[in-house]
Amino acid sequence: MARLPRFIVPSQPHYIIQRGLNGQPVFQDTDDYTIFLGWLRAAARTYKVAIHAYALLPDQFHLLATPADEDGLGQMMQWLGRCYVPYYNQKYGRAGTLWHGRYKTSVVDADHFLLTCCRYIEYVPVRAAPAAAAETYPWSSYAHHAGIRNDPAVTDHPAYWSLGNTPFQREAAYIELSAQYLSAAEIATVEAAVLKGWPLGTDKYKKDLEQKAKRQVLPAKRGRPFKQPQSI
Repeated sequence: MARLPRFIVPSQPHYIIQRGLNGQPVFQDTDDYTIFLGWLRAAARTYKVAIHAYALLPDQFHLLATPADEDGLGQMMQWLGRCYVPYYNQKYGRAGTLWHGRYKTSVVDADHFLLTCCRYIEYVPVRAAPAAAAETYPWSSYAHHAGIRNDPAVTDHPAYWSLGNTPFQREAAYIELSAQYLSAAEIATVEAAVLKGWPLGTDKYKKDLEQKAKRQVLPAKRGRPFKQPQSI
């Protein structure tokens, strides 16, 4: 199936994945993670992109972010690459690209999938085994949402604020919600959408996107169109 063109919608959250070339490491020590996060904060501020959730793993990173316009997300990712890749290559004596192709992204239906994506992202380190528990992993946004520490990289989304009227209520509700692990079906739904560039949302949300964008945002149906029988 042909890959759909990248689809960016201003003021809508997007799930972004960028992986290391051929599964190679992109972060090897604390300085790498810290420097990347600093550049992420700077790039998000410069290009008006709100970061709602993230997870940095040794060979990849995941973001949930809302751009203010059509260009900001792409500009932020390009700026990150121009800053981080030369730093990493010089430090580790390598040359060439660091990433495994272009980053992948999916527009997210905030009303139905924003918190699902947050939970998916923050538990990637647990599923991938760098961390025994989300709360102990230092390179994700879970600690911010759970009230363990404030993270200046994170801009809380209204969906997170809807969990309670006070910070304590929101944090407690998020901890309780995160304790309900995503099902295999939910994980498969998120992964299929992001890796293939499909919108992640309800059928109505997807249809509305197609109508507003006036372009295809869903995969075309396979096979030839059904041929009506000719009348005799």
